[in-house]
Amino acid sequence: MYTLSENCPRRDACVQNGKGLIHIKDLTDKEGLYGHGRMFAHVTVDPGCSIGYHAHEHETEFYYIIKGEGVFQDDDKEVLVHPGDICATGYSHSHGLENRTDEPVELIALIVLE
Repeated sequence: MYTLSENCPRRDACVQNGKGLIHIKDLTDKEGLYGHGRMFAHVTVDPGCSIGYHAHEHETEFYYIIKGEGVFQDDDKEVLVHPGDICATGYSHSHGLENRTDEPVELIALIVLE
């Protein structure tokens, strides 16, 4: 299976009641994850925007930071993340990500099922 970049669906959404709109490029759909996940996407968080704080039950979400600097909220702790950093949240834990800089944050988001 392969997907050409220009064929990937793109959407802008307020994610988990975060600030502003997040730009999402779906890299595959549920069928493309063969029952092992529910999202695989390239995500851009513009300056001043955020992915709202939320929990994951019976799944794990990974962020792989590609570009920029974000503030990752890992349960009750804030961590500054940079390109190459990996964030993982699952099994009743919560997270969010905010862009407090003047440059976009780009990441790959992957949600895998339990």
